[in-house]
Amino acid sequence: MHDTRKIENLHVSLWLLKDVSWCSEWKMLGMVMVIPTLVVALKICWDTRRSTPDLIHNIAVALWICANTTWMIGEFFYEDTTRDYAKIFFYAGMILLAGYYAWSWLKRHDDEAPGAFA
Repeated sequence: MHDTRKIENLHVSLWLLKDVSWCSEWKMLGMVMVIPTLVVALKICWDTRRSTPDLIHNIAVALWICANTTWMIGEFFYEDTTRDYAKIFFYAGMILLAGYYAWSWLKRHDDEAPGAFA
């Protein structure tokens, strides 16, 4: 867990540097920062794969970074015309989380009512 926390802290730093580059319109740095930010997000997903709640949330974060990156690229190079594509990643993350929480809620309530579905 301790190593995962260090990697998560590194990830936040990379993500902030990517977003600061985006806000500051430093196109080259912003584009370069996409790679380590996404790679570290995927590593965190891999490292947390044995914990369903952590994995689901970390996949949602990776999707958020993909959305963020798609939006940034659109602003940098395509006159801000990629927001609709970015929404696909945002919605995918939200659907993943909503599905996970619905499943967790149903599982918890199923466990509380033994024999209800027997």
